[in-house]
Amino acid sequence: MSNSSSIAQFLLMPFTDTRELQLLHFWLFLGIYLAALLGNGLIITTIACDQHLHTPMYFFLLNLSLLDLGYISTTVPKSMANSLRDTRNISYTGCATQLFFLFFCATAEYSLLTVMSYDRYIAICKPLHYGTLLGSRACVHMAAAAWATGFLYALLHTANTFSLPLCKGNALEQFFCEIPQILKLSCSNSYLRELGLLVVSLLVVFGCFIFILFSYVQIFRAVLRIPSEQGRHKAFSTCLPHLAVVSLFVSTGMFSHLKPRSISSPSLDLVVSVLYSVLPPVVNPLIYSMRNQELKDALWKLIP
Repeated sequence: MSNSSSIAQFLLMPFTDTRELQLLHFWLFLGIYLAALLGNGLIITTIACDQHLHTPMYFFLLNLSLLDLGYISTTVPKSMANSLRDTRNISYTGCATQLFFLFFCATAEYSLLTVMSYDRYIAICKPLHYGTLLGSRACVHMAAAAWATGFLYALLHTANTFSLPLCKGNALEQFFCEIPQILKLSCSNSYLRELGLLVVSLLVVFGCFIFILFSYVQIFRAVLRIPSEQGRHKAFSTCLPHLAVVSLFVSTGMFSHLKPRSISSPSLDLVVSVLYSVLPPVVNPLIYSMRNQELKDALWKLIP
């Protein structure tokens, strides 16, 4: 019988026990990680260097890319290091740190995606009020609120999770530290407290999703009333990338946490966790750069 004070480290679930496949996993994740660094780094650099992109929409996109870099850097490098060294270990402090930053980046990113839907709603449905409602100060405040929300939620959940007594071993059925896996190790009924916080979080997530959905219903109604085809195309080109990113982020996360237990298995859970923790930061830059002509033009100007 052990408790959280006596646990010095956790054991993460490996993708494979075969050495050759471990090295393959390392090189695959390295390629994915470098692609995420390159894509998000280019977006950040392009927006920062091009004065024409110093608008609310691109300001929020820059923040999204920063969060994507933090999101993927929280899990992938540790998984790569473990595969390269043929180990499963992560220290107690390292696990708490990883869980904090994972929850922080995910919550802040979802909050920011909600703010970005409001930005597109005002730009298309109330263009005459755009400069008033989304001035530079308002944009900074909304972005700061998204980051602060992520920080507070992560601090609350991490502190609460790691205050629980753990007595069911130290093996996690995941390649990174996450709350549901740590709760499985709890030997106290106080885990209901954390479950209560998770329920509150799900209600907030659902509320943001309804807000995003309502915003896009209004946006599409407004776009369809635009008389010129060129005007409709320009409006869609700024909205569809954001909608695609929201759909990817929400669908992968929901499937991972709400899939039926009848189809759940350790190997499937590993694959699904990659979808929501690794895929979005890699795909997001591609979605925005492919659909946004203004961003593509600025990017080509930046490359000598």
